[in-house]
Amino acid sequence: MNDSVPPATRTPEDTSPATRQAQDLLFFAYRDFTHAADVILEELGLGRAHHRALHFIGRHPGIAVSELLSILRITKQSLARVLNELVDNGYVSQSPGLDDRRQRLLRLTQDGATLEKRLFSRQHARIAAAFDAAGPAAVNGFRQVMRGIMDETARAWVDRGSRPSDEIP
Repeated sequence: MNDSVPPATRTPEDTSPATRQAQDLLFFAYRDFTHAADVILEELGLGRAHHRALHFIGRHPGIAVSELLSILRITKQSLARVLNELVDNGYVSQSPGLDDRRQRLLRLTQDGATLEKRLFSRQHARIAAAFDAAGPAAVNGFRQVMRGIMDETARAWVDRGSRPSDEIP
């Protein structure tokens, strides 16, 4: 970052080398992180939207479609297409809500849980290696930076869902 400019007064025109490099790092890290799963997804005729849905459904079994929609920030039509494909392929099951029968609750099927774990393991290897190489202080700094980039809604979601889900449908 450009340390000569106080954070509160930085403008979009402030293109310090450190800020530009951070943006480059995010783009390349995202590219390589997602590629680890893209290979598997492509074999199955699925894409990144399917992966994101599988991830959040797997982390939060019984998540409502409306909640998933707000997390993914995609259109209803896009989510409907993704969910229809995941349900049709036997990766996700839907059930009505307990209090509101109009609500649709989502869970991974056994095949869905197996696929999600397969995708996770490909990406886990990359993250674990990076964390091991960087050390605990850097990992903590990474988490702080990532939280700083996210909006408050995302931070609240991560805080609420930071406990691993061991529930398998």
